[in-house]
Amino acid sequence: MPQADTPTFSVSELNRRARLMLERDFGDCWVEGELSNVARPASGHVYFTLKDERAQLKCALFRNRGRFVGTPLNDGDRVRLRGKVSIFEPRGDYQMIVEAVQPTGQGDLLAAFERLKHQLSAEGVFANARPLPCPPRHLLVLTSPTGAAIRDVLAVLSARWPLSRVSVLPVPVQGKEAAPAMIRALALANRDSRFDPERDAILVTRGGGSLEDLWAFNDEHLARAIFHSRLPVLSAVGHETDVTLSDFAADGRAPTPSAAAERLVPDQAALRQRLDSALSRLARAQRSRLDAETQRLDHLRARLRHPGERLAQQRAHLGQLEGRLQRAMQSRLLEARTRERHAGARLNAFDPRQQLDSARQRLAQADRRLTATLPRQLAEHRQQLSSLARELQAVSPLAVLGRGYSILSDDEGRVIRRSQDTQPGQQLTARLGEGRLKVEVKRRFKAAPAPERTSSQAPNQASSQAPNQASSQAPAETTGPEHRDETD
Repeated sequence: MPQADTPTFSVSELNRRARLMLERDFGDCWVEGELSNVARPASGHVYFTLKDERAQLKCALFRNRGRFVGTPLNDGDRVRLRGKVSIFEPRGDYQMIVEAVQPTGQGDLLAAFERLKHQLSAEGVFANARPLPCPPRHLLVLTSPTGAAIRDVLAVLSARWPLSRVSVLPVPVQGKEAAPAMIRALALANRDSRFDPERDAILVTRGGGSLEDLWAFNDEHLARAIFHSRLPVLSAVGHETDVTLSDFAADGRAPTPSAAAERLVPDQAALRQRLDSALSRLARAQRSRLDAETQRLDHLRARLRHPGERLAQQRAHLGQLEGRLQRAMQSRLLEARTRERHAGARLNAFDPRQQLDSARQRLAQADRRLTATLPRQLAEHRQQLSSLARELQAVSPLAVLGRGYSILSDDEGRVIRRSQDTQPGQQLTARLGEGRLKVEVKRRFKAAPAPERTSSQAPNQASSQAPNQASSQAPAETTGPEHRDETD
């Protein structure tokens, strides 16, 4: 019996006093450890466990503070946390409310995982990629017989493909004995497959958990046993974010046990739907083929006639062809006769006798035209020649000289036009209307001014007096001691 002076608390009062005492005594503090069991529910909060070699502490990073944390939180990471130690009163859970996170490196387990991963990869343990049968004739499942994973696998297999044969090899999936037990089960499954050829696939699976819970599947000996398995192995350990060495060593990996079952067997509902669709297409194709053959039969029946009717039709067609042949022959003969007449007419037109007669007629006509035209053209040409001779005589320099004029030139043949162009004693040549004279200059006279012509003086009078004036007004006095007749 409690003493009278001993206070009695309710559960909520005790949890509340414990929370206040923890928050008052510790306040903000820093704690360092390794992350485990990191969970991110749809609320946006992050729940995880911080642990070391001897203890662990539950932690909560609420969404309003998680927005300011840039460090990704993954299982196996070593971090330093700042927060308040408190108690969640409704459940009495001792936890730490995280305010800030600082990474300090990888945890021991994660470092060991990376080391084994690189070692096994270098050995070629992760090179398996054999095809998995779908559906398998006999599937062997290595898992805990009481876990949620086997229930999920069997439920999916029963719903999707009830015909599948499944044998469960019960093994522990957590703890130190898990890896050796699974290695022995793999050896037994491969040995018995020699006597049961229908065994064609192995599924290694378990549900989710922390890195420590799944560490048995990171055993290097288990990874080598999976690699050397004669039967193809599918690994489905944990959730989608969980990755183990068994996943790398297996021929295939599924994110969850349910996903592994879905990958191993087809969906009977989808197959029924495909079968119904194929049956519908087959029925439509049969109906379409029957309709086409029925139409073809009707068409052949319509074309099939009595031989007598066929013969009568052929006789009528033969009569038509005979009539067309006769008409064509008559038309060809008529065209041939027409072409013959045209050819005879063209041949007569090109007869040499007719062409000779036509040429003689054209020659006689040309001769008559020539005889009539030649005298007339000769008379016309004589008249044109007389007219041209008169015009030429009118403009000839010799005609001017014949009227009493002369042309003086020096010894070099230059024509003397002015008295200033000569010198006393110079020998000149005078060309007359008939012959030439050699003359000598005695004196030079200046040219008299030309008399003013009155408007009443007629041009013919000036021309009639020109020879007398030229002889009376000579530009220079010349004598001719030598008188010789020269002929051009």
